[in-house]
Amino acid sequence: MQVLKFGGTSVASAENIRKSLAIVATAAERGPVVMVVSALGGTTDALINVGRTAATGGSLRDIDVNKMLTDILQRHGDAAYQLLPDTPMEEIGDLSNQFVEIINIYKGISALGELSKRTLDRLMSYGELLSSQLIAATAQAQGLDAVWADARQLIRTNSHFGMAEVDMATTQKQVADFKSQNPAKIWVVPGFIAADAHGTTTTLGRGGSDYTAAILAAALDAEKLEIWTDVSGMMTADPRLVRSARPIAHISYQEAMELSHFGAKVLYPPTIQPVMQRGIPLWIKNTFAPDDYGTLVEVEPPRTPAVVQGISSIGNLTLLNLEGSGMVGIPGFSKRLFEALARERINVILITQSSSEHSICVGVNTPDAAPAQVAVDEEFATEIAAGRIEPLRPERDLAIVALVGENMKNHPGISGKLFGALGQNGVNIRAIAQGASEKNISTVIRAADVRKAINVLHEAFFESTKKQVNLFILGPGNVGSKLLEQLARQQAHLLEKLGLQVRVVAIANSRHCLVDENGLDLTAWPEELAQAPAQTLAEFTQLIIARNLRNSIFVDVTANPAAAGIYADLLAKSVAIVACNKVAASSDYAHYARLKILSKEFNASYLFETNVGAALPIIGTLNDLTRSGDVVRRMEAVLSGTLNFVFNNYDGTRPFADVVRQAQTEGYTEPDPRLDLSGSDVARKILILAREAGQVMEMADIEIETFLPPACLEGDVEAFYTQMAAHESHFKALYEAASAAGKRLKFVARYADGHAAVGLQQVAPGHDLYDLRGKDNVVLFYTDRYVDQPLVVKGAGAGAEVTASGVFADIIRAARL
Repeated sequence: MQVLKFGGTSVASAENIRKSLAIVATAAERGPVVMVVSALGGTTDALINVGRTAATGGSLRDIDVNKMLTDILQRHGDAAYQLLPDTPMEEIGDLSNQFVEIINIYKGISALGELSKRTLDRLMSYGELLSSQLIAATAQAQGLDAVWADARQLIRTNSHFGMAEVDMATTQKQVADFKSQNPAKIWVVPGFIAADAHGTTTTLGRGGSDYTAAILAAALDAEKLEIWTDVSGMMTADPRLVRSARPIAHISYQEAMELSHFGAKVLYPPTIQPVMQRGIPLWIKNTFAPDDYGTLVEVEPPRTPAVVQGISSIGNLTLLNLEGSGMVGIPGFSKRLFEALARERINVILITQSSSEHSICVGVNTPDAAPAQVAVDEEFATEIAAGRIEPLRPERDLAIVALVGENMKNHPGISGKLFGALGQNGVNIRAIAQGASEKNISTVIRAADVRKAINVLHEAFFESTKKQVNLFILGPGNVGSKLLEQLARQQAHLLEKLGLQVRVVAIANSRHCLVDENGLDLTAWPEELAQAPAQTLAEFTQLIIARNLRNSIFVDVTANPAAAGIYADLLAKSVAIVACNKVAASSDYAHYARLKILSKEFNASYLFETNVGAALPIIGTLNDLTRSGDVVRRMEAVLSGTLNFVFNNYDGTRPFADVVRQAQTEGYTEPDPRLDLSGSDVARKILILAREAGQVMEMADIEIETFLPPACLEGDVEAFYTQMAAHESHFKALYEAASAAGKRLKFVARYADGHAAVGLQQVAPGHDLYDLRGKDNVVLFYTDRYVDQPLVVKGAGAGAEVTASGVFADIIRAARL
């Protein structure tokens, strides 16, 4: 005997019913078939709404009520017409009478103003009764040897309406009796419904059609049970949440039970028990892709190297925490807690207890939280009044995410990998539970973090060769646009060589924000950004936080102080920061230190290599020195590509102002070149290096020896150029004095013994700074290890292309941490 169950989507339309019957017909060629069917998709919910509307006083004359009832009638009528065009509705099973019964039940509920569990069971049963009789009639019309079998005559339960418990002994006898009296090759059976000893209709709980199929398979000692649905088996994760989820070909009963209990939608949790006890294989198949292998659930599946089989989740969870010093060392508290919950028929999903016995925490479905709180507070009223126990404290808006796998047993490092992956993405764990069998590790997290958490864990346990990185880029100007060009060129390379799937999720400037959670087209963004909605910086910050994507990196390619002001908020949400913007790292030391602390506390990188020397590995080299125990005693540096370019190209034959304007035109200066020529930008850079070397220092501590006449720093940028032209003799005198001494002018930053200064210097031949050409930067590190000969880092220190490459490198560093 074979038992095949078809879910709501598999029988949702006439076309789908034909596909399901074709599968049954093929199976019947191998032997007798029990076809268990759900209601047409959405019918049960519609019937529940009908009942609730009636209980609140809705009249049959109401437009909404008429529409609900008409929709149910019309849907089945349309399916009947398409499947059996030559058969009147009244001749298809008992369909017409059942529609009348639905209306009569509605009238009764409306008259009483009450919807009892017993009446709701009766009302809900019509979904499966209607679909099964329609399908049985269609099978017979197709010439199949089929009979309709009323599940209420096959399955006996108690009278716990809403989720009745099955009397297996009586059920087995009734099934055997029916089999002996009905030699038909195909039984069409309504799922979900049964009857108590009085013949009153009961239900087996939402999703109970799977359970019906398992009960019948066990009673018939079937050779197999097949669950036909709209996906090709159980998946490593919910495909609606994880796009890269894949089918699980083979799985054990225990693993399937754990996954179904913790939210795997393909299988109703009680389904597994009856067939597991009999060792009946359970096959989950796709009605719409019947050739797909699906998932085979069996006693001993083939061994697999996979440690984790799947990841599942349960939402709408509330934690109930009972705690108090009066619990310590006193037996019976747990018993009383669970008895109080049991009296209210409240199912406990998760349990955890502190080793000190000071608290017990249980997870329940959120709708059960209020009655649970009342029941427990009443049970412990005496202890609460005496102050020995705190009143029950519910914590809502939570969910469980569970790892499941037979091979997790005795396999070290699974919990660490789980906690590390979640921690690096800012997912806080509120409670943990692990069974002694080690097949399951359950974590309670915020419901808002479920999508991120499941994707992070799926990536960690199933996609070890690929990591998705989500970039939010602010400032697509000169450097930002070059960065986007480089990302577009290198996406395939990053995926192939580094296993990084880098997606630019958002691009924002001072006016607009372009967003696509699936990744923007990096060839069309300029036009699309111009048409994108307006968005403020505060709104952009909230967008990053609200999207809550895994491995998020905020890339600040601006010089905007306001942009630097949002770093702390993002780091506290475990969003990594890559900053070309120097404002934050050179701000008040307290703020700089706080960002460093937040970065460590929330496992979010804060990288700003391009703050000094564009793409040169200056900060990285300094960090390597200090992390390895070296001490930086002195630094000498040329840190402005702009100023080096200017003094390398100025020889008195053309105005100093023209050389500066050339540097700005070629993209070597800040948007306001006064920041470069005043020395304030270099002062920021040596401040950052001093701080990274371990020095507590403020911007006011940097001595700035300016070479500009005071008048050059007044007014706007054009006034700046005008004043430089007016003071050409001053700049020419500086050059001639250095040239006469056989030296060259360099704007030098110096740090030694806790002091720092920046200023124009005449550098003699033979010095490491003398031959610095073009826009190059150089830093000389004198340390305890590099005493006489410094460690030198030298190279191009300005330009949009190289600066963008430095930002790119920081993105890769952040992504690989």
